Amino acid sequence: MACFRQWLDLQSPQVLRARGQTAVSYSDKMFSDIPLVAEINSVWDKQWKEPFRGVTTDGTPIPHLFPDRDDELDIARLVAAADAMLATVNSTERQKLMRPLGAPEQRAWSNPELYVHRFGLRLDEASEASQGAILSLIQATLSPEGFHKALTATRINGFLGDLVGAPGVMNERSYNFMLFGEPSNKGPWGWSMYGHHLCLNVLLFNCQIVLSPTFTGAEPNVIDSGPFTGSTLFTREETLGLRFMQQLPPHLRAKAQIFKDMHDTAMPDWRWNPADQRHLCGAFQDNRVIPYEGVCLAELDPSFTVLLLDIVEEFHLYLTKTARQNRLKQVLEHRDQTFFSWIGQFGDNDAFYYRIQSPVIICEFDHHSGVFLSNPEPAKFHTHTIVRTPNGGDYGYALLDRWMSNN
Repeated sequence: MACFRQWLDLQSPQVLRARGQTAVSYSDKMFSDIPLVAEINSVWDKQWKEPFRGVTTDGTPIPHLFPDRDDELDIARLVAAADAMLATVNSTERQKLMRPLGAPEQRAWSNPELYVHRFGLRLDEASEASQGAILSLIQATLSPEGFHKALTATRINGFLGDLVGAPGVMNERSYNFMLFGEPSNKGPWGWSMYGHHLCLNVLLFNCQIVLSPTFTGAEPNVIDSGPFTGSTLFTREETLGLRFMQQLPPHLRAKAQIFKDMHDTAMPDWRWNPADQRHLCGAFQDNRVIPYEGVCLAELDPSFTVLLLDIVEEFHLYLTKTARQNRLKQVLEHRDQTFFSWIGQFGDNDAFYYRIQSPVIICEFDHHSGVFLSNPEPAKFHTHTIVRTPNGGDYGYALLDRWMSNN
Protein backbone atom coordinates (compact mmCIF):
# COMPACT_ATOMS: atom_id res chain seq x y z
CA MET A 1 0.00 0.00 0.00
CA ALA A 2 1.26 3.50 -0.83
CA CYS A 3 3.12 5.14 2.05
CA PHE A 4 0.73 8.12 2.09
CA ARG A 5 -1.92 5.93 3.76
CA GLN A 6 -0.21 6.19 7.15
CA TRP A 7 -0.88 9.94 7.03
CA LEU A 8 -4.57 9.67 6.13
CA ASP A 9 -6.44 10.99 9.17
CA LEU A 10 -10.14 11.22 8.41
CA GLN A 11 -10.73 13.10 11.66
CA SER A 12 -8.19 15.86 11.02
CA PRO A 13 -9.58 19.42 11.17
CA GLN A 14 -8.86 20.02 7.48
CA VAL A 15 -10.69 16.88 6.39
CA LEU A 16 -13.65 17.62 8.66
CA ARG A 17 -13.92 21.17 7.31
CA ALA A 18 -14.23 19.88 3.73
CA ARG A 19 -16.30 16.74 4.23
CA GLY A 20 -19.76 16.97 2.71
CA GLN A 21 -19.27 20.59 1.60
CA THR A 22 -19.66 22.21 -1.80
CA ALA A 23 -16.80 24.21 -3.26
CA VAL A 24 -18.62 27.44 -2.41
CA SER A 25 -19.71 26.57 1.14
CA TYR A 26 -16.30 25.17 2.02
CA SER A 27 -14.39 28.15 0.64
CA ASP A 28 -16.69 30.73 2.24
CA LYS A 29 -16.26 29.01 5.57
CA MET A 30 -12.48 28.88 5.22
CA PHE A 31 -12.35 32.61 4.47
CA SER A 32 -14.61 33.49 7.40
CA ASP A 33 -13.24 31.08 10.02
CA ILE A 34 -9.48 31.01 9.42
CA PRO A 35 -7.78 34.42 9.64
CA LEU A 36 -4.61 33.23 7.89
CA VAL A 37 -6.60 32.16 4.83
CA ALA A 38 -8.36 35.51 4.67
CA GLU A 39 -5.05 37.33 5.14
CA ILE A 40 -3.33 35.39 2.34
CA ASN A 41 -6.28 35.94 0.02
CA SER A 42 -6.20 39.68 0.72
CA VAL A 43 -2.57 39.79 -0.43
CA TRP A 44 -3.37 37.69 -3.51
CA ASP A 45 -6.23 39.99 -4.46
CA LYS A 46 -3.84 42.93 -4.68
CA GLN A 47 -1.11 41.06 -6.53
CA TRP A 48 -3.06 39.88 -9.57
CA LYS A 49 -4.34 43.42 -10.16
CA GLU A 50 -0.86 44.96 -10.33
CA PRO A 51 0.34 46.04 -13.79
CA PHE A 52 2.12 43.08 -15.37
CA ARG A 53 5.91 43.18 -15.61
CA GLY A 54 6.88 39.53 -15.37
CA VAL A 55 9.24 37.59 -13.16
CA THR A 56 12.74 39.10 -13.26
CA THR A 57 16.05 38.86 -11.46
CA ASP A 58 16.24 42.56 -10.64
CA GLY A 59 12.87 44.19 -11.41
CA THR A 60 13.73 45.08 -15.02
CA PRO A 61 12.62 42.70 -17.80
CA ILE A 62 15.20 41.80 -20.44
CA PRO A 63 13.76 42.81 -23.84
CA HIS A 64 13.63 40.90 -27.14
CA LEU A 65 13.95 37.39 -25.75
CA PHE A 66 10.95 35.80 -27.44
CA PRO A 67 10.94 36.01 -31.25
CA ASP A 68 8.19 34.51 -33.39
CA ARG A 69 8.69 30.82 -34.15
CA ASP A 70 6.97 28.02 -36.03
CA ASP A 71 5.54 25.45 -33.61
CA GLU A 72 3.67 23.73 -36.48
CA LEU A 73 0.30 24.12 -34.79
CA ASP A 74 -2.81 23.12 -36.70
CA ILE A 75 -4.55 26.35 -35.72
CA ALA A 76 -7.62 25.60 -37.87
CA ARG A 77 -8.18 22.43 -35.84
CA LEU A 78 -7.95 24.38 -32.60
CA VAL A 79 -10.36 27.05 -33.83
CA ALA A 80 -12.82 24.34 -34.84
CA ALA A 81 -12.56 22.76 -31.38
CA ALA A 82 -13.15 26.14 -29.70
CA ASP A 83 -16.13 26.91 -31.93
CA ALA A 84 -17.60 23.48 -31.17
CA MET A 85 -17.20 24.16 -27.47
CA LEU A 86 -18.91 27.56 -27.74
CA ALA A 87 -21.82 25.90 -29.52
CA THR A 88 -22.57 23.92 -26.33
CA VAL A 89 -23.08 26.92 -24.02
CA ASN A 90 -26.00 29.33 -23.60
CA SER A 91 -25.68 33.11 -23.66
CA THR A 92 -25.21 33.42 -19.88
CA GLU A 93 -22.47 30.79 -19.88
CA ARG A 94 -20.83 32.43 -22.88
CA GLN A 95 -20.61 35.71 -20.97
CA LYS A 96 -18.88 33.90 -18.11
CA LEU A 97 -16.58 32.08 -20.48
CA MET A 98 -15.36 34.84 -22.79
CA ARG A 99 -12.83 37.52 -21.87
CA PRO A 100 -10.92 40.05 -24.01
CA LEU A 101 -7.30 39.39 -24.92
CA GLY A 102 -5.04 40.48 -22.06
CA ALA A 103 -7.91 40.57 -19.57
CA PRO A 104 -6.54 40.67 -16.00
CA GLU A 105 -8.73 37.72 -14.95
CA GLN A 106 -6.23 35.39 -16.61
CA ARG A 107 -3.77 36.31 -13.87
CA ALA A 108 -6.28 35.38 -11.14
CA TRP A 109 -5.60 31.63 -11.41
CA SER A 110 -4.86 29.74 -8.23
CA ASN A 111 -3.98 26.17 -7.33
CA PRO A 112 -5.50 25.50 -3.86
CA GLU A 113 -8.76 23.62 -3.46
CA LEU A 114 -10.27 26.94 -2.34
CA TYR A 115 -12.72 28.40 -4.85
CA VAL A 116 -11.01 31.79 -4.67
CA HIS A 117 -11.79 33.61 -7.92
CA ARG A 118 -14.99 32.51 -9.58
CA PHE A 119 -14.27 33.52 -13.14
CA GLY A 120 -15.18 31.63 -16.27
CA LEU A 121 -17.21 28.44 -16.52
CA ARG A 122 -16.68 25.84 -13.81
CA LEU A 123 -16.67 22.41 -15.38
CA ASP A 124 -18.58 20.59 -12.65
CA GLU A 125 -21.36 23.18 -12.99
CA ALA A 126 -21.51 22.89 -16.80
CA SER A 127 -23.46 20.44 -18.95
CA GLU A 128 -21.95 17.12 -19.96
CA ALA A 129 -21.76 18.41 -23.53
CA SER A 130 -19.80 21.50 -22.46
CA GLN A 131 -17.47 19.47 -20.24
CA GLY A 132 -16.70 17.12 -23.10
CA ALA A 133 -16.17 19.96 -25.58
CA ILE A 134 -13.83 21.81 -23.22
CA LEU A 135 -11.79 18.65 -22.72
CA SER A 136 -11.69 18.18 -26.50
CA LEU A 137 -10.24 21.68 -26.92
CA ILE A 138 -7.64 20.99 -24.24
CA GLN A 139 -6.78 17.67 -25.88
CA ALA A 140 -6.41 19.34 -29.27
CA THR A 141 -4.05 21.93 -27.77
CA LEU A 142 -1.75 19.66 -25.77
CA SER A 143 0.53 16.82 -26.75
CA PRO A 144 -0.92 13.32 -26.20
CA GLU A 145 1.42 12.75 -23.26
CA GLY A 146 0.65 16.23 -21.92
CA PHE A 147 -3.08 15.64 -22.09
CA HIS A 148 -2.59 12.35 -20.24
CA LYS A 149 -0.62 14.22 -17.57
CA ALA A 150 -3.41 16.79 -17.17
CA LEU A 151 -6.04 14.05 -16.94
CA THR A 152 -3.96 12.25 -14.33
CA ALA A 153 -3.80 15.42 -12.23
CA THR A 154 -7.59 15.79 -12.35
CA ARG A 155 -8.11 12.10 -11.58
CA ILE A 156 -5.82 12.29 -8.55
CA ASN A 157 -7.79 15.34 -7.43
CA GLY A 158 -10.99 13.30 -7.71
CA PHE A 159 -9.33 10.40 -5.88
CA LEU A 160 -8.36 12.71 -3.01
CA GLY A 161 -11.88 14.14 -2.84
CA ASP A 162 -13.37 10.65 -2.57
CA LEU A 163 -10.67 9.58 -0.11
CA VAL A 164 -11.58 12.29 2.41
CA GLY A 165 -15.31 12.45 1.70
CA ALA A 166 -15.23 15.84 -0.04
CA PRO A 167 -16.10 15.24 -3.71
CA GLY A 168 -18.03 18.52 -3.82
CA VAL A 169 -14.77 20.36 -3.12
CA MET A 170 -12.34 18.20 -5.11
CA ASN A 171 -13.34 16.15 -8.12
CA GLU A 172 -12.23 15.48 -11.70
CA ARG A 173 -14.12 18.53 -12.94
CA SER A 174 -13.60 21.10 -10.16
CA TYR A 175 -11.81 23.49 -12.53
CA ASN A 176 -12.66 26.84 -14.10
CA PHE A 177 -12.22 27.48 -17.82
CA MET A 178 -11.99 30.76 -19.77
CA LEU A 179 -11.44 31.80 -23.39
CA PHE A 180 -9.48 34.96 -24.16
CA GLY A 181 -10.21 36.70 -27.44
CA GLU A 182 -12.14 35.27 -30.36
CA PRO A 183 -10.85 31.95 -31.72
CA SER A 184 -9.12 32.88 -34.96
CA ASN A 185 -6.85 31.43 -37.65
CA LYS A 186 -5.03 34.78 -37.95
CA GLY A 187 -5.15 36.71 -34.68
CA PRO A 188 -4.04 35.72 -31.16
CA TRP A 189 -6.42 34.07 -28.71
CA GLY A 190 -6.12 31.61 -25.87
CA TRP A 191 -7.60 29.80 -22.93
CA SER A 192 -6.93 29.04 -19.30
CA MET A 193 -8.01 26.35 -16.88
CA TYR A 194 -7.34 26.48 -13.16
CA GLY A 195 -8.25 24.63 -10.00
CA HIS A 196 -6.76 22.36 -7.36
CA HIS A 197 -3.31 21.19 -8.48
CA LEU A 198 -3.76 22.00 -12.17
CA CYS A 199 -3.48 25.44 -13.80
CA LEU A 200 -2.75 25.95 -17.50
CA ASN A 201 -2.46 29.25 -19.38
CA VAL A 202 -2.34 29.18 -23.18
CA LEU A 203 -1.87 31.78 -25.93
CA LEU A 204 -2.26 30.68 -29.56
CA PHE A 205 -1.21 32.72 -32.56
CA ASN A 206 -1.04 31.26 -36.05
CA CYS A 207 1.46 28.40 -35.75
CA GLN A 208 2.80 29.38 -32.31
CA ILE A 209 1.82 28.45 -28.76
CA VAL A 210 2.87 29.87 -25.40
CA LEU A 211 1.93 27.63 -22.46
CA SER A 212 2.97 29.46 -19.30
CA PRO A 213 2.57 29.74 -16.40
CA THR A 214 1.62 26.19 -15.55
CA PHE A 215 1.10 24.58 -12.16
CA THR A 216 0.78 20.81 -11.69
CA GLY A 217 0.58 19.14 -8.30
CA ALA A 218 -0.74 16.08 -6.51
CA GLU A 219 -1.54 14.99 -2.95
CA PRO A 220 -0.97 12.04 -2.99
CA ASN A 221 0.91 11.60 -6.26
CA VAL A 222 -0.35 8.07 -6.82
CA ILE A 223 -3.78 6.44 -7.01
CA ASP A 224 -3.78 3.12 -5.16
CA SER A 225 -7.42 2.07 -5.49
CA GLY A 226 -10.37 2.42 -7.86
CA PRO A 227 -10.59 2.56 -11.66
CA PHE A 228 -7.37 4.56 -12.11
CA THR A 229 -5.19 2.46 -9.81
CA GLY A 230 -1.52 2.88 -10.64
CA SER A 231 -1.84 6.41 -12.02
CA THR A 232 1.06 8.52 -10.83
CA LEU A 233 2.77 11.86 -11.42
CA PHE A 234 6.26 13.39 -11.19
CA THR A 235 8.35 10.22 -11.32
CA ARG A 236 10.71 11.61 -13.96
CA GLU A 237 10.87 15.17 -12.62
CA GLU A 238 11.81 13.77 -9.22
CA THR A 239 14.26 11.14 -10.49
CA LEU A 240 16.04 13.39 -12.98
CA GLY A 241 16.33 16.32 -10.57
CA LEU A 242 17.79 14.08 -7.86
CA ARG A 243 20.20 12.53 -10.38
CA PHE A 244 21.43 16.00 -11.39
CA MET A 245 22.11 16.93 -7.78
CA GLN A 246 23.73 13.62 -6.83
CA GLN A 247 26.07 13.66 -9.86
CA LEU A 248 27.41 17.15 -9.20
CA PRO A 249 31.02 17.31 -8.00
CA PRO A 250 31.02 17.84 -4.21
CA HIS A 251 32.20 21.46 -4.32
CA LEU A 252 29.52 22.39 -6.89
CA ARG A 253 26.88 20.37 -5.06
CA ALA A 254 27.63 22.50 -2.00
CA LYS A 255 27.19 25.61 -4.14
CA ALA A 256 23.87 24.36 -5.56
CA GLN A 257 22.50 23.54 -2.08
CA ILE A 258 21.34 26.98 -0.98
CA PHE A 259 19.69 25.62 2.20
CA LYS A 260 20.31 22.27 3.88
CA ASP A 261 16.86 21.89 5.47
CA MET A 262 13.46 22.20 3.82
CA HIS A 263 12.36 24.82 6.36
CA ASP A 264 15.82 26.00 7.29
CA THR A 265 16.26 28.42 10.19
CA ALA A 266 18.67 30.35 7.96
CA MET A 267 15.91 31.19 5.49
CA PRO A 268 14.84 34.84 5.49
CA ASP A 269 11.18 35.45 6.23
CA TRP A 270 10.29 36.05 2.59
CA ARG A 271 11.81 32.72 1.48
CA TRP A 272 9.04 30.46 2.86
CA ASN A 273 5.30 30.89 3.26
CA PRO A 274 2.48 28.55 4.28
CA ALA A 275 0.73 28.70 0.90
CA ASP A 276 3.66 28.09 -1.47
CA GLN A 277 6.22 26.72 1.01
CA ARG A 278 9.53 26.93 -0.92
CA HIS A 279 8.02 27.94 -4.28
CA LEU A 280 8.79 31.48 -5.45
CA CYS A 281 6.83 31.50 -8.73
CA GLY A 282 3.38 30.35 -7.65
CA ALA A 283 -0.01 31.93 -8.19
CA PHE A 284 -0.09 35.74 -7.99
CA GLN A 285 3.71 35.98 -8.24
CA ASP A 286 3.72 37.39 -11.79
CA ASN A 287 6.06 40.25 -10.88
CA ARG A 288 8.33 38.44 -8.42
CA VAL A 289 11.99 39.46 -8.31
CA ILE A 290 14.08 36.27 -8.07
CA PRO A 291 17.88 36.57 -8.26
CA TYR A 292 19.83 33.64 -9.63
CA GLU A 293 20.97 31.10 -7.04
CA GLY A 294 23.04 27.94 -7.03
CA VAL A 295 25.40 26.63 -9.66
CA CYS A 296 25.61 27.86 -13.27
CA LEU A 297 25.41 25.34 -16.09
CA ALA A 298 28.47 26.97 -17.67
CA GLU A 299 30.53 25.63 -14.73
CA LEU A 300 29.57 22.03 -15.45
CA ASP A 301 30.57 19.22 -17.75
CA PRO A 302 28.50 19.16 -21.00
CA SER A 303 26.74 15.98 -19.84
CA PHE A 304 24.87 18.12 -17.31
CA THR A 305 23.41 20.20 -20.14
CA VAL A 306 21.88 17.04 -21.63
CA LEU A 307 20.45 16.06 -18.25
CA LEU A 308 19.10 19.54 -17.57
CA LEU A 309 17.33 19.61 -20.95
CA ASP A 310 15.76 16.24 -20.10
CA ILE A 311 14.38 17.80 -16.92
CA VAL A 312 13.11 20.90 -18.73
CA GLU A 313 11.45 18.74 -21.37
CA GLU A 314 9.57 16.82 -18.69
CA PHE A 315 8.30 20.10 -17.23
CA HIS A 316 7.13 21.07 -20.74
CA LEU A 317 5.36 17.81 -21.51
CA TYR A 318 2.12 19.70 -22.17
CA LEU A 319 3.61 21.23 -25.34
CA THR A 320 3.34 19.40 -28.65
CA LYS A 321 6.54 17.83 -29.97
CA THR A 322 7.69 20.66 -32.26
CA ALA A 323 6.77 23.36 -29.75
CA ARG A 324 8.68 21.46 -27.07
CA GLN A 325 11.75 21.14 -29.29
CA ASN A 326 11.63 24.86 -30.05
CA ARG A 327 11.38 25.63 -26.34
CA LEU A 328 14.41 23.47 -25.57
CA LYS A 329 16.43 25.25 -28.29
CA GLN A 330 15.47 28.55 -26.68
CA VAL A 331 16.65 27.32 -23.27
CA LEU A 332 19.91 26.01 -24.76
CA GLU A 333 20.66 29.42 -26.27
CA HIS A 334 20.95 30.74 -22.70
CA ARG A 335 23.00 27.85 -21.33
CA ASP A 336 25.64 30.17 -19.86
CA GLN A 337 22.96 31.99 -17.84
CA THR A 338 21.15 28.89 -16.58
CA PHE A 339 21.27 28.15 -12.85
CA PHE A 340 20.35 25.08 -10.79
CA SER A 341 19.59 25.46 -7.07
CA TRP A 342 18.54 22.97 -4.39
CA ILE A 343 16.99 22.98 -0.92
CA GLY A 344 17.10 20.00 1.42
CA GLN A 345 19.17 16.85 1.48
CA PHE A 346 19.77 14.62 -1.53
CA GLY A 347 19.56 11.03 -0.39
CA ASP A 348 17.27 8.70 -2.33
CA ASN A 349 14.53 8.98 0.30
CA ASP A 350 14.86 12.69 1.13
CA ALA A 351 12.24 15.30 0.29
CA PHE A 352 13.65 18.26 -1.63
CA TYR A 353 13.13 21.41 -3.69
CA TYR A 354 14.96 22.45 -6.83
CA ARG A 355 14.78 25.28 -9.34
CA ILE A 356 16.10 25.74 -12.86
CA GLN A 357 16.28 29.41 -13.86
CA SER A 358 17.49 31.34 -16.89
CA PRO A 359 16.37 34.47 -18.79
CA VAL A 360 13.76 32.35 -20.64
CA ILE A 361 12.71 29.60 -18.23
CA ILE A 362 11.94 28.87 -14.59
CA CYS A 363 11.05 25.34 -13.46
CA GLU A 364 10.33 24.69 -9.78
CA PHE A 365 9.86 21.35 -8.04
CA ASP A 366 8.87 21.10 -4.37
CA HIS A 367 7.88 18.31 -1.98
CA HIS A 368 5.26 19.63 0.43
CA SER A 369 3.95 18.87 3.87
CA GLY A 370 0.39 17.67 4.16
CA VAL A 371 -2.81 19.60 3.62
CA PHE A 372 -5.44 16.86 3.50
CA LEU A 373 -2.88 14.30 4.57
CA SER A 374 -1.46 14.94 8.02
CA ASN A 375 2.32 14.66 7.47
CA PRO A 376 3.86 17.69 9.21
CA GLU A 377 7.09 17.54 7.19
CA PRO A 378 7.52 17.57 3.40
CA ALA A 379 7.04 14.14 1.86
CA LYS A 380 7.64 12.66 -1.56
CA PHE A 381 3.96 11.80 -2.02
CA HIS A 382 2.87 15.48 -2.12
CA THR A 383 4.48 17.39 -4.98
CA HIS A 384 4.04 20.82 -6.59
CA THR A 385 5.66 21.88 -9.88
CA ILE A 386 5.63 25.24 -11.65
CA VAL A 387 6.78 26.52 -15.05
CA ARG A 388 7.25 30.22 -15.70
CA THR A 389 8.52 32.23 -18.67
CA PRO A 390 10.31 35.19 -17.05
CA ASN A 391 11.02 38.64 -18.45
CA GLY A 392 7.48 39.22 -19.64
CA GLY A 393 6.97 35.91 -21.42
CA ASP A 394 4.20 34.51 -19.20
CA TYR A 395 0.69 34.38 -20.70
CA GLY A 396 2.30 35.03 -24.09
CA TYR A 397 2.32 38.73 -23.21
CA ALA A 398 5.64 39.37 -24.99
CA LEU A 399 4.13 37.95 -28.18
CA LEU A 400 0.81 39.71 -27.61
CA ASP A 401 2.48 43.09 -26.98
CA ARG A 402 4.41 42.78 -30.22
CA TRP A 403 1.26 41.93 -32.15
CA MET A 404 -0.70 44.81 -30.60
CA SER A 405 2.07 47.31 -31.42
CA ASN A 406 1.83 46.28 -35.08
CA ASN A 407 -1.98 46.50 -35.30
